[in-house]
Amino acid sequence: MSAPSRPPPDVVAGKMSGLLKRVESHVQGKTLAGLIELVPLLVTIFILLFIVSHADSFIRPLAFVSDTPLDFMGIGLIVLIVVFYSVGVATSTRFGRRTMDFVGAVLSSVPVVKTIFGVTRQATTALTSQYNFSRVVFIEWPREGMAAMGFVTGRVHSTERDESLALVYIPTTPNPTSGNMALVPEDDLLETDLSVEDAMKLVFSGGIVLPEAISLARVPRVEMGHSGLVGRFEADPD
Repeated sequence: MSAPSRPPPDVVAGKMSGLLKRVESHVQGKTLAGLIELVPLLVTIFILLFIVSHADSFIRPLAFVSDTPLDFMGIGLIVLIVVFYSVGVATSTRFGRRTMDFVGAVLSSVPVVKTIFGVTRQATTALTSQYNFSRVVFIEWPREGMAAMGFVTGRVHSTERDESLALVYIPTTPNPTSGNMALVPEDDLLETDLSVEDAMKLVFSGGIVLPEAISLARVPRVEMGHSGLVGRFEADPD
């Protein structure tokens, strides 16, 4: 009975090389995927530790804090929260708002400082102004066949055409503080179930942070005199 023939050495080497490449590709892919998943968490932890350590280094050496029951890790962060809360309460009053406006006007007139202050104020305005948008829509922009995402900021009534026009702000990417304003008939809006928060993430990331799905539907308001469903969207009765 003859012994089973062994595969040639070059075939064995080829199989081993292919196996090693698959293992290497698997390890690299999973390692990169794990890194991508952990980066937001790691960055968040790093920023929090940075804030806590630097706030503590400023607060804990103070005479009324050092070697007292208040001298513990995290006291700086607590003080910052109290300061932010106090400023928030103060700016909700007319005097506090005028004071902050005066400080802003002074900083905006100082060379170099006004550039830093202006950019920072634009960024914070962009982050907080999202709550002033009523909803997210899509319109054909800048030409027919292309859809641009926008935020409805208000409505006006056209006496000439006797119809309601929506004021749509179309932000630029990734800086939503600049953009275009368009007056669009309600019937020409493409409604979406995309939330304002998800839309802002989409703008800031330049389209990298995508929602799982985006649904669009055109909801006519002139022709429909009753409440109904168009796709997944409910049309309000006129």
